[in-house]
Amino acid sequence: MFNKPKVAVLPVAGLSTRNLPATKAMHKGFLCLNNLPIIQYAVDACVEAGVEEIIFVYSHETSRAMYENYFSPYPFLEEHLLRNDKLELWQALKRTSPSGIKFSFAKQDEPKGNGHAVLCAKDIIGKRDFIVMWVDDVYVSRGKGILSQLIDIYEQVGGIVENIIEFPKNEISRYGVFKGVVRNGNIIKATGVIEKPKIEEIESNYASMGPYILPNSILDLLPKVTKGNNGEINLTDAINLAAINGCDLRGVLTATERYDCGTNEELAKSNIRLSIRKNKSLYNEALKTIKELDASV
Repeated sequence: MFNKPKVAVLPVAGLSTRNLPATKAMHKGFLCLNNLPIIQYAVDACVEAGVEEIIFVYSHETSRAMYENYFSPYPFLEEHLLRNDKLELWQALKRTSPSGIKFSFAKQDEPKGNGHAVLCAKDIIGKRDFIVMWVDDVYVSRGKGILSQLIDIYEQVGGIVENIIEFPKNEISRYGVFKGVVRNGNIIKATGVIEKPKIEEIESNYASMGPYILPNSILDLLPKVTKGNNGEINLTDAINLAAINGCDLRGVLTATERYDCGTNEELAKSNIRLSIRKNKSLYNEALKTIKELDASV
């Protein structure tokens, strides 16, 4: 049995250019998906999985201040809501400062890639195995959260365990792609992963998506990773190097739904999908609106 990791790294240092103009003034983590900032979904997943420390990797002090403020208690507002019997809002506010969680911060001075962002948190991670989550991919499940599902596998086998998604081959070249795969139920064992491969390099339909549960040794491999096709240091290249060096690599086809918030268009689609999922009565309203729009064209 392997002990589940208690520390998670959330890289939030990017410029979020795909979500402009809103991200000129605030980090994309505070864009809303079904009335919640998308960063809240990541933190909720960490809380549900028993994580004790969350490390935000940031690039600008104003961004850090946003995260510090949002995840800090607000006693005056809490008392105001309680006095006015606004219990639902009070509960929503309490959710932003979960008990038992330590929030830490590491700075990424230059945009050198997501692998470099993780490396910036090395001193805080220390000797611990750790989790990495991308903020703009939100995963929703009806049962256990996505991290808990990954941890269930990790506690049995160790190594690298990550969330994967199956895509058609004509769509998968946007992602890191597993190679040398053997499937056993919802678990895919692989010999490596290729970041954004050419069509002729694609060996499977399984995309490396994250979140990831990673051994501490990844932090020693990241400085050895050469820049990828995008000119950046990619976490998937370090994962591939770890696999080449003998570390077990497994992907899990988790029981979750993915909501892509990486662009304004995808965020809009995700808001529609998740809003209807959470409130079935909105489905008929959406159909009515579509018919009205069709009639007006």
